[in-house]
Order: sequence, then C-alpha cells, then structure tokens
Amino acid sequence: MTAVRIPPVAAEVVAVRPGSPLTGSVTVDGSKNAALPLLAAVAALNRPVQLANVPANTDVETMLTLLQQTGWHTARPVSDPATVMILPSDTSQPGSAAETAARIRASYYLVPALLRAYGRARLPWPGGCRIGQRGMEQHFKVYERFGDRTTIDDHGYVVETAASRTAETVSIMLPFRSRGATIAALLRAAVAGRPLRLGQPNLSPEVLSVVGALRMAGWECRVSESVLTLVPRPSAPVETIAWRVPGDKIEAGTLACAVAVTGGDARICGVSGDDVTPLVTALRQLGVPAGTEDDVLTVRAQDARPTGKPLRAVASLSPGGLDADFEPPLMALALTRPGTHLFADTINPGRHGNLLPQLARLGAEIQEHSSTECRFTGPQYLNGAGVEVTDIRTGSALLIAGLTARGVTTLGGLEQLRRGHADLPTKLHALGADICEVTP
Repeated sequence: MTAVRIPPVAAEVVAVRPGSPLTGSVTVDGSKNAALPLLAAVAALNRPVQLANVPANTDVETMLTLLQQTGWHTARPVSDPATVMILPSDTSQPGSAAETAARIRASYYLVPALLRAYGRARLPWPGGCRIGQRGMEQHFKVYERFGDRTTIDDHGYVVETAASRTAETVSIMLPFRSRGATIAALLRAAVAGRPLRLGQPNLSPEVLSVVGALRMAGWECRVSESVLTLVPRPSAPVETIAWRVPGDKIEAGTLACAVAVTGGDARICGVSGDDVTPLVTALRQLGVPAGTEDDVLTVRAQDARPTGKPLRAVASLSPGGLDADFEPPLMALALTRPGTHLFADTINPGRHGNLLPQLARLGAEIQEHSSTECRFTGPQYLNGAGVEVTDIRTGSALLIAGLTARGVTTLGGLEQLRRGHADLPTKLHALGADICEVTP
C-alpha cells in the first residue's frame, strides 16, 4: 500500500497499516471545543470580532452557518482562511434552520445571543456525537437565575427573556463542574450586563478562552477553583476585537499517542503546554518520554522504556483533571503497553459502548466492569479489520490502533471524524504514517 496525501475532503474510507516510526513536526489546528463557544460569544457581545486560528472542521462550519442564518455576517480573508470576521447585523432574520442546529451539540451556546437579538431562543435538542445522555438541566437553571422562562417539548426547547431592569449580581452554584453550564452563565451575564458569581465553575482551557475573550472585551473576571466572578465595566467604543482560538489539545494528544504507539520521535506544535499536562503525565506513566516547551509538545518514544505500571485513566471535570476526550487515544496506546490498565468515563456514559466493540473487531480483549469503566492487560497484538467511526474520538483511537494492527485496517464513517478534525489523516501522513484513501 503506497501512502498518498489525504486532502481535507477525502474519501469516506481510509486504510492504515503499520509502517515506520512516526517522525517530524506537525502543527495542530485550532480547537473545535474552544472555537464553538468563542463564536457564540462573538454573537452574544454583538460587536465586530476578528477570530483567528479557526479550524475548518464540519462542526465549526455548521456553527458559522447558524450565525449567518440568525443574522450575523461572517467572512474569511482570502489571504488567511483560518481567520473569520464576524459582524453584527441590523436586519432581523427568521432564525436558524432546525435541521442545521440539530447537527451539533454546541447550538445551545447560541441561546444568550438569540435572547439579546430577539428576546427568544427556539432550538432543537442538540446533536453531535452519540456518547450518552448529556442533559441541559443545568443550562436551564442558569437561565432561570436570570429570570428567563424555559419550555420544552419533543422537538426541542424555547427560552424567553423576562423584562428586568435589575443590575443585581446573579449568584449560581453549579452541582458539578459543567463546561456547558459555565459557558452559558458567562454568555448570559454578558448579554444581561449583570455581575455574575458562579460557584464550582468548570475551568477547562475552553472555558478559560471565553474568560480571556470577555476580558479583552472589557469585562473584569476573577477565577479561582471555587468561584468565578464576572463584572461589567463601562462600555468601550464599538471597535473590532481580535481573538484567537487556542490550539487543539485533543488533536495534539491524539498525534502524540500515534507517535508513541509507533516508537517515533516528533514535535507537535501550536498547543499550550498547560493544556496537555494530564496527557503528558499519562504518557510518562506508560514509559513514553514526553514534555512541553512554549507551544510545542515533544514525544521521544524511540527512547521509551515500558514501565509495566498500570495506567489509571479516569476522566475528570476537576481543574487539572484528565479531559474525557484524551481517554480514547490513550486507550489505543495502552493496549500496546504492559500492565493492567483502568479506563473510566462517567462524563460521556455512551462512549465505551461505541469504542470497545470497534477495538474488539481488531482483536482487543477488554473487560467491561460497567458501561463507563473497563480494564485490560497489555501488551495486546491486534489484527487489521474493517471498523466504523461512530464518533469523533472513537475515530481518532481507531487510527492509532491501525498503526500497530497487523495487516490493513479500514475506517468507514469518516464524516464523524471530520466533525472534529479537518484533516487528521493528512497530519498522520505528514509524520510518515502508511495511510491512504480507499476508492470504490
């Protein structure tokens, strides 16, 4: 099989097989999980914003379409397609098409912006990866604290703003560190122009990027592990604000695991070292030398010495915890390392139900203790087979597994992978992976 360049819009099936260790240098795209709330924040502020490092995956393109459908203007400079200009409009729009909004989970981030523009937000139940029930109850409680009214039905939900002139601080205590509810509270406070005091906030890099953006827009924000406060400052002149989407920590982690599983040596550029610290810790526990400096993640798996120590990869919403999206690529890597490893993800209770059957097609033997927890003992030797990309992170894990499985592994369902990564196969190919399109 001869490796060829995989363009961003590729065939619906790719094939991968073991080859040489991955080496070289590659730069990650902007983070999908950070870009989506930042785009919603632009609409909530209703100010001109220039947003740089915007990834070209399909979820982000869907969010841009939603902004256009609900009244905002978007444009990309010809000289820099990764930059998007978002401009408010004085013209009322009929609203987003339900079928468009239902494609992604992040459509719910638009509620505050729609309340500012129309006093009412009507959206379908969010779509996205089918990885278990991730309800919106905490979002609705946030809006209730601002005096909004929420009604739901089988098709979706409606949030309507209540007439209120109070400038009192809105105090909310989250029962758990929900990223979605934290962002909802930040954007709703920005629209209302009211101070916010939020207890037990989510402090993931994606949330902190929104915090930083609001600071640049003139808001005063203080952050601690227990409380996040947001206070409006006097209005500044309406001028274009320049924001930047941070590098994709999950893409960086996926590429790092791919390099590690092949015994390679590579530099992964464009990601904050702080954002991948839990991933680096897990790699080192598996005996893979890895580290960060400035915006570069370095993996030197040629010098790896497997420790035989078990890896305990438990997804967490706590500050500094392991992001749930790191778990699938780490699982694919840990299958090749000695030790009895534990993986748990209660945040996305349907994820293992997607991933484990696909890994089993390659011959992986994994013991499920529950729908969210599993164990296995490595090293295991996989065999190539046909597998299906059922969600974004399952797809990235299967690509990594295919780099070690004997024979050829074919991946179908790549439209799911492209929702989060515009060209992950291309990046792997740039590092030397033996990967190619499969044409009918």
